[in-house]
Amino acid sequence: MPFRVGPWEIILLLIIAVFVILPFWKIFAKAGFSGWLSLTQVVPFLNIFMLFFLAFAQWPVHRELSNLKGSSDAV
Repeated sequence: MPFRVGPWEIILLLIIAVFVILPFWKIFAKAGFSGWLSLTQVVPFLNIFMLFFLAFAQWPVHRELSNLKGSSDAV
């Protein structure tokens, strides 16, 4: 007996995907990365890798802030 996916299951999966993608879109965007990286959160194993990347990478926002602090010291 094959497993059938009906329209309600597809709608439920899309709703869950939106609730996962939207917060991560905001997190990636606020960190200075592309919001499109949030789509990696629906891919198994890649989502874990991206969370570690987000946790340990130097965020572009912090890099820009340190550049601005460095240039204000030169004035």
